[in-house]
Amino acid sequence: MKFSKLSQLFLVSIIGLVVAALLTSCNIVTVDYLFVASSSGSGAGSAGQIQTYDLDEGSGALRAGQASVPSGGSNPVSMAVAPDYTDLYAANQGNNSVAHFAVSGSGVLTNKDTVTTAAPPVSIAVSPASSYLYVVSGTSSATLTAYSLSSGTIGSPVATIPLTLASVNSSFATDTIIPTGVNVLANGNAVYVTAYDQSAYYPGCIPTLTTPCIITSSANPGWVFGFTVGSGGALTPATGSPWKAGIKPTAIASDPTNRFVYITDFASNELIGYTVQNGNVLDFLLNGPFKTGNEPSAITIDPRGLYIYVSNSLDSSVSAYTIALSTGTPSAALNVTGSQTNSTDTQPVAILVDQSLGRYVYTANHLGNSVSGFELNPNTGALTQTISTPYPTGNTPAALATIPHGNHAIQSVTP
Repeated sequence: MKFSKLSQLFLVSIIGLVVAALLTSCNIVTVDYLFVASSSGSGAGSAGQIQTYDLDEGSGALRAGQASVPSGGSNPVSMAVAPDYTDLYAANQGNNSVAHFAVSGSGVLTNKDTVTTAAPPVSIAVSPASSYLYVVSGTSSATLTAYSLSSGTIGSPVATIPLTLASVNSSFATDTIIPTGVNVLANGNAVYVTAYDQSAYYPGCIPTLTTPCIITSSANPGWVFGFTVGSGGALTPATGSPWKAGIKPTAIASDPTNRFVYITDFASNELIGYTVQNGNVLDFLLNGPFKTGNEPSAITIDPRGLYIYVSNSLDSSVSAYTIALSTGTPSAALNVTGSQTNSTDTQPVAILVDQSLGRYVYTANHLGNSVSGFELNPNTGALTQTISTPYPTGNTPAALATIPHGNHAIQSVTP
């Protein structure tokens, strides 16, 4: 059978594409596994899923890895990884659960156990020694719960703390407190929770003589609660806690040297910084707060403690900052074009830096159904987009986690 010249050209093209794909595949070196929690369907009650991506060492590009697994419930909103990278936890708001997964060396997730929370979980964190899982929960109240961990398995609560403003003023004791984030210091000595007083928060309201804004509390809207971790996981409020935290704090992160804490304020488009004083007391950075994009939603700090990255949900962008190590003051990091705009897909709601190299930044784009990738300049903190970004995900991704591949040491990125 004879081929026409057009057929021969088509065949040659196909063979070339196959060869190129094989060469590309061979050249990819997986240095991290990136996990993305999203909804597998379009309905509000759709089951959640966790997708696994292989992260290329040389380019930061993502490709599909191991098969997706159920997140253990519906509407996953937060994930956390144990410090030894053998366990992953996913908080599912739709069925009030936190699921525990064992992570194999090849990135396979195996569901091991699940706990049911009294209220919808909002954010989770694991202690540095993998001793406790901290869960902040509630959509009409706020509670911090510390669960014991044993070889990754979630045990019974060792501390349950309702978050109220009674210590600020007894008249605020019944205010509705909405939690938004939780963070544990790298030394494990303190836990901080961001929340806002719904009774004092009325977004977008412009009062008139006939339709006043109905605010039931005169308290400050935004707060951060601090607790010292004691023997057996006991939690004791730090002196002066809670502290003011803008209007609507959305996320919180601390640097790896336990000296600074940073919070994003969704309503004021600001980054608020604190120094960690004796007794885990927080004190405002003197020259803050600092400008972000519109509606900052999430925050991360690179493993070296040199750079801060904030996702801006309304702008669909990432703000990059360098940290002055002596004072903790963040300064905007400019890319080579002199711009501070690092565009993502639509509505980024989660952000992280890869744990293996500390060289790549990723956002989960809730309305874009994707992950956006950036390479960070280790000398300046500036970002440039990775090739082929954004990368498609399941519906409405909401949380990210990363685990180093076993072929790479991570000591080079520790402070």
